[in-house]
Amino acid sequence: MPSSSSSRVWFITGASSGFGLEMARCALGHGDRVVATLRKPSVLESFASKYPETQLILVKLDVTNHAEIKAAFGRAKEAFGRVDIVFNNAGYVVAGEAEAIPDDLARQMFEVNFWGAVHVSQEAVRFFRDENQPKGGHLIQNSAAVGIVSYPIMSFYGAAKHALEGFSETLQKEVDPAWNVKITAVEPGGFVTEIISAIQYAPQHPAYADSGSITSMIRKGLQAGTGDYARMSQLSDTAKGAQKIYELTLLANPPIHMPLGKDSVGFIREYASELTKTVEEYASWSDKLAYEGKQE
Repeated sequence: MPSSSSSRVWFITGASSGFGLEMARCALGHGDRVVATLRKPSVLESFASKYPETQLILVKLDVTNHAEIKAAFGRAKEAFGRVDIVFNNAGYVVAGEAEAIPDDLARQMFEVNFWGAVHVSQEAVRFFRDENQPKGGHLIQNSAAVGIVSYPIMSFYGAAKHALEGFSETLQKEVDPAWNVKITAVEPGGFVTEIISAIQYAPQHPAYADSGSITSMIRKGLQAGTGDYARMSQLSDTAKGAQKIYELTLLANPPIHMPLGKDSVGFIREYASELTKTVEEYASWSDKLAYEGKQE
């Protein structure tokens, strides 16, 4: 294992379970140091007891609270002196037909999944630039395949991830190369995590209630539980996914997008192919659109 002076420091949001916890476990297993943030640190007390505070600290963080975001990064600097990798993972799912999800539920999900991730990202970039010596760091957004390719009953969850993808792409283009800031949006497909059993469902819209509708079938599959859904959908292993994300952080030039899981690769490959086909088919429609002066 690397020494504490050479090991990297991870700042992980939503570390209580799923990808957040597995990422913490993976980083610690490789000898790195971890700032594990979550709304209720007591949830991980047993896990944290296995590691000294020189390797792992737990920090209370609700990503919708700006003051707590700044305080958490401050605690990271106080404990370890720098942050090398921010794994922006906190989030949850509200599922239901686009016509079925009330505004208040959709907006609150955006507050966590988009705005929370955005505010953590902004502080991460500032920290990488202004606090780290030497400058630099890797911001990893735990997005989703539905951030690229839409999926039934995931309209607002997917919309939040689409927004995060767009924000991340723009941010990467804006940062000065001299800051040595890298940004990657990871797009996992289906993984066996607590997020499946923790999905919140809006009551089904009556217009979609037929048992043969696509939304009914997807609801049934997801509500059957993680075990049954894993067998139905061939979900991927979260610990193995976390290891791949760890390997991503070792690349000198990591990609801005990284589909993760065979299903994600398949969905995005098909989407990219169809998009390219459409662009080529209708490219000529733009041939004679040049502005030639003000029309009277």
